[in-house]
Amino acid sequence: MVYLWFIALLCIFSSSSAHRFYDSTNCSTDPNTYPGSRYTCKTPQDPCQTYLVFRSNQHFQKISEISKLFHNDPHTLLQENNHLNLNSSSQFIEAGKEVLIPVNCSCSGGFYQVSFRYVVPENTTFSEIACGVYEGLLKSSTLEQDNLNTTRAGDELNIPLRCACPDNSSTIGKKLKNLMTYPIILGDTDSAITAKFGISTENFREVNDLQQFSTLFPQTTVLIPLRDDKIKIIDILDSSPAPTSGFLPTLPMAKTRKNRTSLYIASSVIVSLILIMAILVGVLYFKALRKWKSGGVRALTPSTSIAMSPMRGSSTTSCLSPDLLAGIKYCLANYSIEELKMATKNFSEETKKSGSVFKGLITNLEVMIKRMRFEDTRRVIDFHSKINHINIVNLLGVCYDESDLSWSYLVFEWPKNGCLRDCLSDGSNLLRWKQRTQIAFDIATVLHYLHCCAFPSYAHLNVSSRNIFITEDFRGKLADIAAPENHARGLVSEKVDIFAFGVVLLELVSARENIEGKLVKDSMGFLGEGGGGGGNEGGCFEGLRSFMDPNLKEDYHLAEALCLAVLAKACVADDPLHRPTMDDIMKVLAKMVSPQQPEK
Repeated sequence: MVYLWFIALLCIFSSSSAHRFYDSTNCSTDPNTYPGSRYTCKTPQDPCQTYLVFRSNQHFQKISEISKLFHNDPHTLLQENNHLNLNSSSQFIEAGKEVLIPVNCSCSGGFYQVSFRYVVPENTTFSEIACGVYEGLLKSSTLEQDNLNTTRAGDELNIPLRCACPDNSSTIGKKLKNLMTYPIILGDTDSAITAKFGISTENFREVNDLQQFSTLFPQTTVLIPLRDDKIKIIDILDSSPAPTSGFLPTLPMAKTRKNRTSLYIASSVIVSLILIMAILVGVLYFKALRKWKSGGVRALTPSTSIAMSPMRGSSTTSCLSPDLLAGIKYCLANYSIEELKMATKNFSEETKKSGSVFKGLITNLEVMIKRMRFEDTRRVIDFHSKINHINIVNLLGVCYDESDLSWSYLVFEWPKNGCLRDCLSDGSNLLRWKQRTQIAFDIATVLHYLHCCAFPSYAHLNVSSRNIFITEDFRGKLADIAAPENHARGLVSEKVDIFAFGVVLLELVSARENIEGKLVKDSMGFLGEGGGGGGNEGGCFEGLRSFMDPNLKEDYHLAEALCLAVLAKACVADDPLHRPTMDDIMKVLAKMVSPQQPEK
């Protein structure tokens, strides 16, 4: 019920100004748990001409059929969709193709909407109509609120579909012709959508109140900002998967026995698959539960494959992941805010490690507690559920503060020896040379995994000695993967990580901290840039010895130290194109690392 308060706050806010916040909960979310938001408006408000996007499917394969669903003239609809290259409204449309539906969007009851009438062909549910027939262009909770009667065959329902008009009081609103409502399907990203319609990424994020790394989830909607009446749909239509749902046909047409038999067979197959998946999830759940209970740790809940917002209906429910296989294997504890306050002495300065990170103790386990904005939490959990690397700090659990819905907390493991920066600064906790080269290799493997092996690939964009943690056996783990960039192997963002990794290599060699880039500049002299000892081999080695961490004394191999320094120099080259790839770096470091465990 806490989400009801959240929605109430949104309504209070919307009374003074309209909003276009992206609602990441899917179409069929339980209205008693989280009813979700709609596009609000200020009354009175002039209506506007805009569009909805509807995808052709097995039940609606022709313009003539789609026009009946949306009470539109077939000839007009055919003209509006010349990108489909159809000669008549009776031609079949390939499944999954976007069809533009022109509508007259108006403000009613504080919400933008366009209403249609729909006669229920057979007994069904609000969810099947909203999420299946209308493909998520409205939420099932909205449909239920507007129709108090049941969804029996023959019932006529009011269908208030989502739409929106530009806000002329805003800077972006004054530049837009209209806002088109677009339903998200699996595989949609902000970059794919902006490329499809040839629109500005900045405008798209602004009108939907999206952050740079926001995740878009199936069965939700976003608004497409259009500056003129010409709508471009670029080359991506063929890659759009057809809506695959077992929902009923949407027109009250007569059905043959053959059609019914096919529907029953399809339903049986779907039910069987769901039962098999439920059994699999149950088996894995009880295995995880038994394992954690035997270790004296609180019971955990496996996340599922459906991309939805976190729910507070159960004390054991955590954020959910859209990736089925990853979701099954990933388990999270759901902590209360009281537990975290106790673990951190009420988030005291004593336990604070940085502006938003605290160190705490929960059931005798040292943990790292990171405070972040509510809307970013699920994205981080989703990311951690997809990755699988031994040298990434483990995400253990999540906490949603019911007293302040703007913030939430993620709980990570705290490797025993703390962060690399602290280890290098503490002379009493000396990292030996072999341990340092092993740590360098460990972090290189993580970045190589993110850049080259993960799908989609990611850039960390925040690699530093303060985000690298050292385990009890002196292995390196990368943390703060809270805002990774899905860059589709983007060269620039990869090279940012490589520059940062070069700085870490210099810190491992010298133990000096990089402050405003001074470490990078100061290290260049003995490597032959800017004079000062780089003129001959003897000067180079002498400069290197003076640059080395004095706490190492003679506990290092001079040739390996020089190799690391030269590699670091290549990583921090001014021109990103001259920096090596993580694949190149791995080949160099692999020669230094012993196959045996590092020394303790």
